[in-house]
Amino acid sequence: MKYDVVIIGSGFGSLTAAALLANRGLKICVLEQAKYPGGSASSYKRKGYWFETGATTLVGLDQHMPLRSVLDYTGIKVPLVRLEPPMQVHLPNGEVLTRYGNLEIWIKEAERVFGPHRQREFWEHCYRISQSVWRTSTRQLSFPLSNAKDFFFSALRATPGQVMLLPGAFRNMEDVLRKHNLLQNKLFVDFVNEQLLITAQNYLHEVNELFGATALCYTLYSNYYVPGGLINLVKPFIEFITSAGSEIKYGQEVGSVKPTAEGYLIRTGKGGFESNFVIAGIPLNNTLQLFDDKKVQRRLQRYLLPSEQLNGAFSMGLILKGEEAKQVLHHQVHIPEGLPIIGSKSIFISFSHATDTFRAPAGEVIASISTHVRHPQQTLIENKSELEQAILDGLIKHGLIRQENILSVQSATPGAWISWTRRAYGAVGGYPQYRHMKPWQLKDARLDHRGAYICGDTVYPGQGIAGVCLSGMIAVNKLVQDHF
Repeated sequence: MKYDVVIIGSGFGSLTAAALLANRGLKICVLEQAKYPGGSASSYKRKGYWFETGATTLVGLDQHMPLRSVLDYTGIKVPLVRLEPPMQVHLPNGEVLTRYGNLEIWIKEAERVFGPHRQREFWEHCYRISQSVWRTSTRQLSFPLSNAKDFFFSALRATPGQVMLLPGAFRNMEDVLRKHNLLQNKLFVDFVNEQLLITAQNYLHEVNELFGATALCYTLYSNYYVPGGLINLVKPFIEFITSAGSEIKYGQEVGSVKPTAEGYLIRTGKGGFESNFVIAGIPLNNTLQLFDDKKVQRRLQRYLLPSEQLNGAFSMGLILKGEEAKQVLHHQVHIPEGLPIIGSKSIFISFSHATDTFRAPAGEVIASISTHVRHPQQTLIENKSELEQAILDGLIKHGLIRQENILSVQSATPGAWISWTRRAYGAVGGYPQYRHMKPWQLKDARLDHRGAYICGDTVYPGQGIAGVCLSGMIAVNKLVQDHF
């Protein structure tokens, strides 16, 4: 059988693209090397419990945001529980900072913890930027520009507000803090750095104002929990795609993509698949290995980031019994002295909802923990128990868990991510933001300017479920713009 589009990988960017294309009546085949769909935004089952694969937070459902646009367009329904407040941050001085979803309440909380000096101006400024960025993102689906049609459609949809955003691409978040006279506030600088690390994968001297302001404000938009885990965000997309007559095939690791006279031949260890078009929903580093086409390789080479510029993750899953129900499910814990072996200075922990008996029986809770591993190819973690204990000690110290309530501990290194997801170096979280890379210099959705495209967290716009959802929208928009 020949498909209209073959999509490589079933991460959320891929599923977004598949749903949008299936909704247009095209015959889609999604090829997934694992046995579960969703990539880094899914869940897996072990010993009767459901653990999150990677991502644990969900945003993007407010007006002008990508996931809201896709759900409205397709009619897909996702079970959701809104979280308020969405997060707490445990700072080095012992303060617990609550990241409220209401801007006014959040500013008062920031002033309480960091002092009143210029906090209001800073957060109002960042929130205005973030609103403009989100509005622009879903209007400018031809961005980044890589052919004449992109320029035409972007100009057609341009507004004065979008033009006003441009200077923010040339400022970094360090400049913004300096402008608001906040760089001397070390507690605040440390807070901003660690918050940017979990949203933009880098620190304030590297992250530009557009991405940085948007990243810092993600708790000021609706945050959700998906009962049963993020697998139940993925399942409605799978059901929509298959009910439209398209397919998803598991255990199909793609080895090569070759252009043919009438499209593409995608080979896996189990056979070949023909299609008119192809979308790679896997990282750029992996995509490069699939194409023998020298032009594609030259185009991609300039965008690739090596391991030393990427982050992996050390992740843990806990089963807890007897813990009090958490009113706030997501917590970031600062570890100023750094964790052993990897040096990471913060831990992120997410708890399953107290009423979610699908992931764990009543009276038990699942906790998902992650921390960054810089240069994952080089950072070998041979003594997992030392790192595990340091993380548990930090969480116990801040009162988030109790040792006697731990029923089970499991952990995974970047090496496990390679085995599990096949992502190069075991890198997760997407490509970090770097100051020298402006938004229009990030890789756009076209691979060969013929019929091959790409989406996911290593191309524009980058990280998070909302970001990869937008990348899937852009890939579809450019495919349709080019060929239909």
